[in-house]
Amino acid sequence: MLTHSLGRPTLCYIDHDALRWNFRQIRTAVGPEVKILSMVKANGYGHGAPAVARTLAAEGSDAFGVATIEEGIELRRHGIAAPILVLAGVYLEQLDLFFEHGLTPVVHDVDGLQRLDAEVSRRAATLPAHLKIDTGMGRIGFPSAEIDSWLPRLQKLRAINLEGVFSHFSQAESVEGEYTHKQLKIFQSVVRRLRSEGIAPSLVHLANSAATITLPAAYFSMVRPGLILYGVYPAPAMKKQICLRPVLSWKTRILQLKKVPAKTSISYGQTFITKRESLIATLPIGYADGYPRLLSNCGEALVGGKRAPVAGRVCMDLTMIDVTDIRGIQQGDAVVLLGHQRDEMISADEMAARANTISYEILTSIGARVPRIHHNF
Repeated sequence: MLTHSLGRPTLCYIDHDALRWNFRQIRTAVGPEVKILSMVKANGYGHGAPAVARTLAAEGSDAFGVATIEEGIELRRHGIAAPILVLAGVYLEQLDLFFEHGLTPVVHDVDGLQRLDAEVSRRAATLPAHLKIDTGMGRIGFPSAEIDSWLPRLQKLRAINLEGVFSHFSQAESVEGEYTHKQLKIFQSVVRRLRSEGIAPSLVHLANSAATITLPAAYFSMVRPGLILYGVYPAPAMKKQICLRPVLSWKTRILQLKKVPAKTSISYGQTFITKRESLIATLPIGYADGYPRLLSNCGEALVGGKRAPVAGRVCMDLTMIDVTDIRGIQQGDAVVLLGHQRDEMISADEMAARANTISYEILTSIGARVPRIHHNF
């Protein structure tokens, strides 16, 4: 377990046994022949990328996915030796760092690929890369419909080794719709066309978390799980298909208890007025920690194994909850913002629904000033 200094008692606990469990469920689902590229971008979805990656590497993760070169360098500096794919691509001024740290860039467009090839060739070197195909996400990548224009230019590469080709599903929550299957067919067609022209990357990948659970046809030679590594389901129905364990819990303690009379205003803007004599607990957490301001007057926390509603607006550093109906509460008592307490649980999905967002944003928004405490590490 990593140590931490005593201070404000607002902490995230990261359970590496749960992380190992989730990885093993994924391995069982895809089988031994399919490689697993574990997505650890955005600080391991808020869990702490270096520690998460070390555990996953020990479990046999074949590669890791990050968004930026800085994230990749951080993993290398913490001893991660497996291939690291940088999905945001490469700028030429970063090229020395890609070579120095052994990182693999994604290439998104033909002009950028040719400039990269020319610069790597000028250095009399070679560089592995993965080719991103846009099959309908509409974001970045080689347009699948324009393959006749860019395929001949791939065949002229001198120094770039296209070891991988992949695409990205537009639907992250479900892969059962018509649009997803259309994307799959387009990607299959592109891969066949590449191979017919003598371009045969060994790493072909398309499956996100949802497809890793529900769409074996999208496995190809590698899958890219993200959210499910951390024990969160892309959609509730998937609980019937794979058993995951939440990795992160978010806890704090009551900073102050205050009994106030009826008609007392709580927090900014007078959005919460007590209707009776009430017991209000102030928590040392706020939106500067990533606790969503949108949970004002609609979020809940767990105290004494019971649910307590957020009272008034979430502040930058403090949040108030109404504990009037919970007996025996004392200053300093433990509060769970995300996770289990006795028989109750607040999940990332529940918190996201209350804040009108998605679980990805909840996890990745937890701020750097909230220490991550790693258990079973």
